[in-house]
Amino acid sequence: MKSSADIIKKILLTEKGTRLAEEQNKYLFRVSMDANKIEIKRAVEELFEVRVMAVNTMRRKGKKKRQRTAHFGTTAAWKRAVVTIHADDKDKLMLV
Repeated sequence: MKSSADIIKKILLTEKGTRLAEEQNKYLFRVSMDANKIEIKRAVEELFEVRVMAVNTMRRKGKKKRQRTAHFGTTAAWKRAVVTIHADDKDKLMLV
């Protein structure tokens, strides 16, 4: 079984994430590629002590990176989770 720290890699602080947090109690996380929604929910509840209402995930494809040569590379693909927390727990999770 994976630990919560292995599932949640990073909290994403972006303009869109800030707007979602203020208006809809949704927070963005960069998560492990093999983590499912149930594991993400358990990890967020354990790390931040909040009630999670919903988890939406999406896989982000790596972008092409051009080198000075004819070869192209790509950045790493990653997975993003949009976690909706209960309205009463908004004060507990003050990331923004």
